[in-house]
Amino acid sequence: MAAKQDGDCGGGPVGPPKGWLWSGRVVTTLAVLFLLVDAAGKVAMPKPVVDACVRLGFPTNLGMTLAILLGVSTLLYAIPKTAVLGAILLTGYLGGAVAIHVRAGSSTFETVFPVILGVVVWAGVYLRECRLWAVFPIRR
Repeated sequence: MAAKQDGDCGGGPVGPPKGWLWSGRVVTTLAVLFLLVDAAGKVAMPKPVVDACVRLGFPTNLGMTLAILLGVSTLLYAIPKTAVLGAILLTGYLGGAVAIHVRAGSSTFETVFPVILGVVVWAGVYLRECRLWAVFPIRR
């Protein structure tokens, strides 16, 4: 059996509701753009990023390492054939962000934002990948 492509559910009775595929692509694109800008910020290390690293107790010399981890995970997420792997890696990365914010005593929004972003990441891949529907069915 050939690997299914982005949104290809084999034409069976489990086809996506109208618009799910394009909605998933839009959500994925927005998440990818945000995450790549975040990775670029960790490379450029402008003053707000340096200040955040210091406040969170994170060594600024790890910016490039974080940028590479985030960039590679995001690119894997952006490619349809590796999107689920990318989403899993991004979930781990964002979980680490939550842990760091909790440890640093950050505001509720700063602590919860990575969780929200993780939900957006999974929503994007869920809307595009029909194989996930069998794992996480949404019933009407």
